[in-house]
Amino acid sequence: MFINGEWIQSDNTFAVYNPANGEEIGQVTDGTRDDAKRAIEAAQAAMPGWSALTTYQRSDYLRRAYDLMIERKKELAELMTREQGKPFKAAMAEVQYGADDLLWVAEEVKRSYGETIPSARPDQRFLVQHMPVGVVAAVTPWNYPVSMITRKVAPAIAAGCTIVLKPAEATPLCAIAIFKILEEVGIPAGVVNLVTTHDPAPVGEEFCTNPIVRKLTFTGSTAVGKKLAQDAVPQLKRVSMELGGHAPFIVFDDADPVHAAKGASLVKFLNTGQACISPNRIFVQRSILEPFLAEFENRVAKMKAGNGMEQGVNIGPLVNEAAVKKVHNQVVDAVEKGAKLHAGGKALTEGGLEQGHFYAPTLLSGVTEEMLIYREETFGPVAAVIPFDTQEEVLAMANDTNYGLAAYVYTTNMSRAMRMFEGLQFGMVGINDINPTSAAAPFGGMKESGLGREGAREGLMEYYETKLAGISI
Repeated sequence: MFINGEWIQSDNTFAVYNPANGEEIGQVTDGTRDDAKRAIEAAQAAMPGWSALTTYQRSDYLRRAYDLMIERKKELAELMTREQGKPFKAAMAEVQYGADDLLWVAEEVKRSYGETIPSARPDQRFLVQHMPVGVVAAVTPWNYPVSMITRKVAPAIAAGCTIVLKPAEATPLCAIAIFKILEEVGIPAGVVNLVTTHDPAPVGEEFCTNPIVRKLTFTGSTAVGKKLAQDAVPQLKRVSMELGGHAPFIVFDDADPVHAAKGASLVKFLNTGQACISPNRIFVQRSILEPFLAEFENRVAKMKAGNGMEQGVNIGPLVNEAAVKKVHNQVVDAVEKGAKLHAGGKALTEGGLEQGHFYAPTLLSGVTEEMLIYREETFGPVAAVIPFDTQEEVLAMANDTNYGLAAYVYTTNMSRAMRMFEGLQFGMVGINDINPTSAAAPFGGMKESGLGREGAREGLMEYYETKLAGISI
């Protein structure tokens, strides 16, 4: 753990495993609720000095951290592949994305402008400034173990807040590597703190109930997010939640079905389907269903599962055996209820994969609303294809979910594209684009997919309070 500028070890540790082969790759300190409390108190003590720095001074720390992340890009990506399992090429892309957050926020924080407001009284002036919200508690997930850290730490400390972070218990080594970079650039003691733990519940409770914490930011499942938000309510803490998704991917008959199938397969199997923006329901207009399925099946057949450090691997392991069972249960349920299985549909336990948590890339068609996969977030390598006939029909089906994070539309009709963009109840919509994200773009969802935004100016403003001065002259 990293608390008040010091690395802390104890006899209580937990093991970290490579999900591709079950190999133990490290032992990490198993922090407690008391450790979280000490970290929060250290963050509180560091607040006055850190918030008193200029935005330019805080920006400089972030810029130097960016330089170190880029310098160690390969090293960080290799660690991520070993600890999280994603293919090395994807890990390299994530490190770059995480570093981009540091650089973008370092520049944007210099433009955190206030404003003056005219008054009806001639002897009065209004002045608005943005002040740091205070000590921040952050919880990050295992599926993007580097970029989710920088996307929270960068805007928090840029705004003048201090932070305590609890990484996912499956991927603490990536978090340690990032905090070593933050230490190396000289960020003062107590500004950034890291508490690793095998049991997240007590630390989460401390984050929610400790009155020193003024903001809680969480990325993870909707169920856990709801629990944390509920626990934070009595103290009216500021809360940001980036939760689950159930993304529709809509292909109209004016789109090229081969091009659309390529895009759908790339984003569906991104991080082995373990991404909150991964499409769960692929809606294809009936007249182009067959060529779409043919191309998609062809692409699935070429996918190779295995250890992410091996050449040509593009399907990594799932996070654990429970994830494999959940995915398989959805597939079995769909087939029993009439879906057609085109490819995959089983756990992979041969050819050197028996020690890992692998599931074959899977394609289902004829999926209907009675099936579990139509309603539940999959978080695995299963593509569920659903035919539709009209724009009105598919819009209703796409919006028929409690989630509202990401959606995708393939069409060459600009009028249709705009109507879908405006009609889809999702926070992010990719129009002929499978990557509608960037450090400069707001990331977040509607409905039960979250509260607030990360990235962009909106993400930075999540860490500010607005303060007004009324001045009589």
